[in-house]
Amino acid sequence: MSPSEQNPTLREAAATYLAGLPPEERQGAQIDVNKFVRWYGADRNMGEMTGHDVSGYAEGLGVTLTDAAAKLEPVRAFLSFARKKGFTAANMAVHLRPPKATKASKAQRRVVKEEVISLTREGIIVLEAELEDLRARRPYMAGELQRAMADKDFRENAPLDAAREAQGHLEARIRELEATLRHAVVREAAKEPASVVILGSTVLLRNLKSGAELKYTIVSPREVNPGQGRISVASPVGRALVRKQEGEEVEVEAPSGAIRFRIEKIQA
Repeated sequence: MSPSEQNPTLREAAATYLAGLPPEERQGAQIDVNKFVRWYGADRNMGEMTGHDVSGYAEGLGVTLTDAAAKLEPVRAFLSFARKKGFTAANMAVHLRPPKATKASKAQRRVVKEEVISLTREGIIVLEAELEDLRARRPYMAGELQRAMADKDFRENAPLDAAREAQGHLEARIRELEATLRHAVVREAAKEPASVVILGSTVLLRNLKSGAELKYTIVSPREVNPGQGRISVASPVGRALVRKQEGEEVEVEAPSGAIRFRIEKIQA
């Protein structure tokens, strides 16, 4: 058996599993199995799969409990197959459970389904670029995890713990970006006059005490980048500026005390 056959990627393992199903079963299973493969990472190795990661899949389905059970069953069958073939050290299917039915979770699912995230067009492009970059880092992270797993003494394997944690953060950020972009809409052109500060405005401020000039762009919390002068509309400065006009003065609370600014110029 070749190294690839001993520790295949999810894409390879799924292809092997689906090819062995009868045609009538394959057609129904491949949609849900391939969805799971894309979610977890098609190019990640089966051997690095953990129960903690798998358990998060059901929470992101965004469907009813009945539908979740139906969509999870083909994935469970695939994971059981992977264990029988020796692709995973344990049966990961046991970690794939439908989310619990609670009043809070039902209400939350309704809110998520209706959620709309308003972003600037530039912000969407930035998030898409970050998502593409993070997805490209998956093979590197998988390699780091594989090298750490080469040390069989898992009891005191700090590099393995660090690699798993880093990979977990990477996948969590990827899922966060994917969810944001799924619900993102480009904010409509404002009907406000150009001289009013709104989401997306670039504002030139003057510190009335020091005389220093500052330039900020008001963006959503997901687009913040202090190094580029992009501040959140929910920040103290952002809240003070929204709907203000050129020439107006605003006061912002800071750790060193209140600071007064005058709005010198607004660019939509």
